[in-house]
Amino acid sequence: MSGSGDSRFRVLIDEERLQARIAELAIELKQRLTTTDPVLLGLLTGSFVFVADLARAMWREGLQPHVDFVKTKHYEGTQATSVRVEKPPSLALKGRHVLLVDDILDTGRSLELISQLARDEEAASLLTCVLLDKPSGRLAEIEADLVGFTVDDEWVLGYGLDLDGAHRELPHVVVRDDESPS
Repeated sequence: MSGSGDSRFRVLIDEERLQARIAELAIELKQRLTTTDPVLLGLLTGSFVFVADLARAMWREGLQPHVDFVKTKHYEGTQATSVRVEKPPSLALKGRHVLLVDDILDTGRSLELISQLARDEEAASLLTCVLLDKPSGRLAEIEADLVGFTVDDEWVLGYGLDLDGAHRELPHVVVRDDESPS
């Protein structure tokens, strides 16, 4: 990895491309949002870096997002596709314009669940934005309204995404290099 000397990984999306695309997403959001003060609802834990950078980019475009987070828990074993809310939003969503933000849209189960939560809470509107879209992993019938990048079926790390809690701090997105020794 750039800056770490770890040859097990290769940079998929560098920091410059990430920041440029986030700036573009903020411009798109300014055009699509019907308010200047949406609730920016990030899915923990992987989205925290993206949420911070997106909120600042939105501010530069004249938007004033109210940042909140929600956390889901995936069941293991025979119910691997089952998801529940572990930490609900702190802010009331009723009558608010909600921007649901996630690091990666893979199976779609978490985004589907939290989208339904926002509808159940009677949000005035709902837009979804993901940094990465991995369509090959989709189990739920959901697509994001805004997508930073589409990725292949590889395990991505960095920029909030982790491998057993590690590598979230990287300023870029990397993938494991299958040809390198572990």
